[in-house]
This record gives sequence, C-alpha cells and structure tokens, in this order.
Amino acid sequence: MAANGKSGSTGLASSMTDLMTSLMVIFVLLLVATLNNASAEGENTRNLILDQLRIDLQDFAQKGVRVEKDPTDPLGLLVLVPEGLLNFAVDKSDIPKGGIEFLSVFAPRLASTSCNSRYKKEISSIVVEGHTDSSGTDEHNLDLSQRRSLTVVQQTLNILGQGDARDKACFLDFLSASGRGSKEPILDGQGTEDKDRSRRVVFKIRVRSLEQREIRTILGN
Repeated sequence: MAANGKSGSTGLASSMTDLMTSLMVIFVLLLVATLNNASAEGENTRNLILDQLRIDLQDFAQKGVRVEKDPTDPLGLLVLVPEGLLNFAVDKSDIPKGGIEFLSVFAPRLASTSCNSRYKKEISSIVVEGHTDSSGTDEHNLDLSQRRSLTVVQQTLNILGQGDARDKACFLDFLSASGRGSKEPILDGQGTEDKDRSRRVVFKIRVRSLEQREIRTILGN
C-alpha cells in the first residue's frame, strides 16, 4: 500500500512538472509573438512616416535632401542634407554660411511637418547627431561632435523663434543634440575615410514604439 502511495505521488509530481513546462512554453511563445507584432507594428509606422515625409519634403529632395531608413534602428529615419552644407572645417564647430542659409529654409519646414497632426503623435524624438573625422583623440572628437550638434540645434531654434511659436515649442519637445565623435566615418568607394564628408551633422527621427504609443493612449496625449 505504501509503495502504491509513493508511486501515485511520484506520478502526480511528474504530471505537475509536465503541466508547468507546457505552460512555460506557451508563455514564451506568446511573448515572442507579442514582441514580433510590436516590432512589425513599429516598422510599419516607420515605413508610413518615411513614405509620407518623402512626399512632404519632395521639393527639398530636388535640392539634395534625402529621407532614408536608419539601418541601425528599426524605428529610425535619417534626414540627410546635401553634402557640403553642414560639413565643418577641421576642428571647428561653426556652421558654414551655406548651412545657415539652408537651415533658414529647411528648419521651419521640418518643424511644421513634424508637428502637424499627421506626425506629431507618432514621432518620439528628433536628434541632431554631430560627427567628426578620425583626426584627434576620442575624447577631443566626442567633445567637438557635441559642440557641432549643439550649434546646429541652437541655430535651428533661433530660426524657429522668428516664426510660429507653436511649431518651435512642439519641435523643442522632440529636439536634442548628440555627439558621436568619429565612430561613424563616411567611406569612399575604396573603403577609405572621406574626412571632409565625415565632419557633418545628421537629423535622426525616431517614431514611437508600441509601448510608447500605449502609454500615450493611457495618458490621453
């Protein structure tokens, strides 16, 4: 009788283990499916914004502005300005004259486009990334790239201050500066660094993730 009781207990424990294992597998599968759906939804949102931004900034495309997917970020977009306009002199953070003239037209348009009802609730951030060439130390290049990005941000805000105050306030909520140092140089066709083109800034737009959109819905904004 005792042997039968022990056998029954062992069988029950084994059944419980199998049940827990099955539940764990189901939980993992559901989690993976949820994450995949969130990633796909975020990428779909990015693609929709990308396509629409290309249309809304089409007149700037004729001047060399490109809007592309960020290959390093499934939720990111890159706004690339024409070469030479926001490329900096060696060891300098002063915006070239052509860059100031370009920003005076481009910045208000980017701000008004980003802050209209179509995009405002889908965009998470707009980062001005500063870059350097590989000359100098990492510490110096990081500081220099940060100064370049801050200079462009400040110039952008000065320009927006002359226009619609609502667009400036909205854009300021999105806008930030980030120095990347010499981590992402521009290479020529032979794989050699193009130092002139590497000294640049890039506008990066990031759309909201699924979690951010859910939080926004809960907060009602």
